[in-house]
Amino acid sequence: MIRVKRVYEPSAPDDGARFLVDRLWPRGMKREALQLDGWLKEVAPSDTLRRWFGHDPKKWEEFRRRYFVELDGRPEAWRLILEAARRGKVTLLYGARDTEHNNAVALGAYLRDKVGRHKHLRSAL
Repeated sequence: MIRVKRVYEPSAPDDGARFLVDRLWPRGMKREALQLDGWLKEVAPSDTLRRWFGHDPKKWEEFRRRYFVELDGRPEAWRLILEAARRGKVTLLYGARDTEHNNAVALGAYLRDKVGRHKHLRSAL
């Protein structure tokens, strides 16, 4: 099971493995406070794509398409998340204010789609 949560929400025992999936460190957060299992900067969208998107909901579908192309080219970046999901719950953390249009939401959808298409990964979610 892979969930998505804003980094400013308190950690919870049922979060499982917690991965920050933003390229930039969230403002005002201390590393110890996040109780991270990893900061996976390399799974975040490229700076160019992030700047182009700017959390504009009108660009959401195109952002997802472009981001998924980037992720297809970097399976080593997201493989750790699927490995952790095979062992238990995983929470993807993000810092954006927009709770519906952000890279963690897109990444969660991408990973669920990958699992759905590849039977050998299905046990991960």
